[in-house]
Amino acid sequence: MGFLEAHDKEVKAIKEELMRICWFMRGGITYQIALDLAISERQIISNVIKSNLEIAKESRMPFW
Repeated sequence: MGFLEAHDKEVKAIKEELMRICWFMRGGITYQIALDLAISERQIISNVIKSNLEIAKESRMPFW
């Protein structure tokens, strides 16, 4: 895989992560705001989402 292909793949992965954060935040974070998040902030939000999904799954309570 060439440099540009690898870069495009990385950009797509970041965009998907940002869209996922926006979706789970139900509008609490817009895509424009998500673009301004630092990597560490995105990781923290993603960890919180993952934790909440696991808790909902274990408790069988609806997450939505």
